Amino acid sequence: MRKGELFLLTSPSGTGKDTIIDRVLEGEAGSDGALWHSISHTTRRPRSNEVEGEHYYFVDRATFEAMAANGEFLEFAEYNENLYGTSVREVMPRLDRGIDVILDIDVQGAEQILQRMPEAHGILVLPPGYETLRDRLQRRGQEDAAQIADRLAVSVWEIERYELFGYAIINDELDLAVLALTAIILEKRLRRDKQKDRIETILQGFRSAVQGE
Repeated sequence: MRKGELFLLTSPSGTGKDTIIDRVLEGEAGSDGALWHSISHTTRRPRSNEVEGEHYYFVDRATFEAMAANGEFLEFAEYNENLYGTSVREVMPRLDRGIDVILDIDVQGAEQILQRMPEAHGILVLPPGYETLRDRLQRRGQEDAAQIADRLAVSVWEIERYELFGYAIINDELDLAVLALTAIILEKRLRRDKQKDRIETILQGFRSAVQGE
């Protein structure tokens, strides 16, 4: 059976990766349940629009730390005094069943997974410029000026690590960014080694048909 591909999508906060993922899941790459958007655990308090098990699994710090101590995370990191992590059971069983998995993940987490699973595909989503990201964060209205300044400062550190990633998508136009991510996913699925079983089945059908004539 074909093993699923693991895609790590990361970006500075406010770049639009959640929207890109949602659109990709609705399109060809996400059809028939072929692509799974993994849900992370966090100790952060849920926002008013967030749903347990849909946006995050919300747990307290003691539960999170116990899971980490038991090796239940592929990666975890602390950001703004909150812990975030990707559980093994969210990802590995699906990959083993041939389902592609996409993670919405920060740079620290992506680096941990790429060290552990170098076959994963790192994808960095970038804004077209500083002013664009600043304006997007301000329009979002979820943070005050000091918090936005902190996020912008962190974004420098995140972008500096671009060489960790095999792909980069500039989210200047949403439709093009969605098309770019879709193309990356489909290209991996269309590789010969990923289609060997299907090719052999087609070939066997041709052999049987020719021999029967």
